[in-house]
Amino acid sequence: MNYRRLGSSKIEVSELSFGTWAIGGAWGNRDDGEALRALDEAIDAGVNFFDTADVYGDGHSERLLAKATKGKADRIAIATKFCRGGDIHDPETYSERRVTDYCEASLQRLEREAIDLYQIHCPPLSIIKDGSVFHVLDKLKSEGKIKEYGVSVESVEEGMACMAYPGVRALQVIFNLFRQKPADELLEQAKGRGVGILVRLPLASGLLTGKFTFNTTFPADDHRRFNENGEHFNVGETFGGLGLAKGVELAEQLRWIEEGRDNMTRASLRWLLDHDAVSCVIPGFKTKEQVRDNLAALHVPSFTDEELDRIRSFYKEQVHPYIRGSY
Repeated sequence: MNYRRLGSSKIEVSELSFGTWAIGGAWGNRDDGEALRALDEAIDAGVNFFDTADVYGDGHSERLLAKATKGKADRIAIATKFCRGGDIHDPETYSERRVTDYCEASLQRLEREAIDLYQIHCPPLSIIKDGSVFHVLDKLKSEGKIKEYGVSVESVEEGMACMAYPGVRALQVIFNLFRQKPADELLEQAKGRGVGILVRLPLASGLLTGKFTFNTTFPADDHRRFNENGEHFNVGETFGGLGLAKGVELAEQLRWIEEGRDNMTRASLRWLLDHDAVSCVIPGFKTKEQVRDNLAALHVPSFTDEELDRIRSFYKEQVHPYIRGSY
């Protein structure tokens, strides 16, 4: 396992880490026993960083992480998020009282004395520009309840706005072969300012595994069914804003990337890992097998310059015109 510094913070994170939305909820059936075995598999492989949120299964993923990392707070870092348990457009949601309550509730579920990275969970641009919430986070940091803070964003514009605040140590962004816009400017700006980049949804909700077909269906409680068109939250969070049918069509056109790299999953993650501004990539998982498959991306070949040019052209010509939602 290789480790990278999270921006200008003192936190060193495994370059391939894991997100826990899928084991918390909204991704269909879950198996807590298998989730815990998968977490153990990741930790044994050297993964030292996990991302979660207070709304993933109403705190369920935080509780699973508490079990998996009990007694390991000194070597396993955890990032969690807040604000989507309330009205994200209401300034009161970001008040000192409310944020402190969110923080203490997460600390209780995680069974920790401090949160390594506390992130605002996709707030509106107006909240970011107002800036009051960052003063609240500064106070929580001075009190020792959080070590660092950052923001999970939906768009490049939001990410750029966050970097106006010196305390922001990390941005969590949607970045994958179907959502390449962050590579235009955001990544280099973040690198220059000492802001770490956490890549979420690196496989575009599973499209970039190459395992879906036009006939693939999902359970009623899976966001890939109930939010395909942005019915409940930003459409970019589901299939990168492309929708299943278009996403499957495009994934088939991109299948060539797996040549010499075992499969599309590993190839897609390798492409992300080769961006030096990226601190770590955080795919989701449900099983030990998925953890192993994702970790194998560390050992497949990087892309040649010719392949990278082909990927860029494919994105601009075939993918970009069909992306929906802010990005």
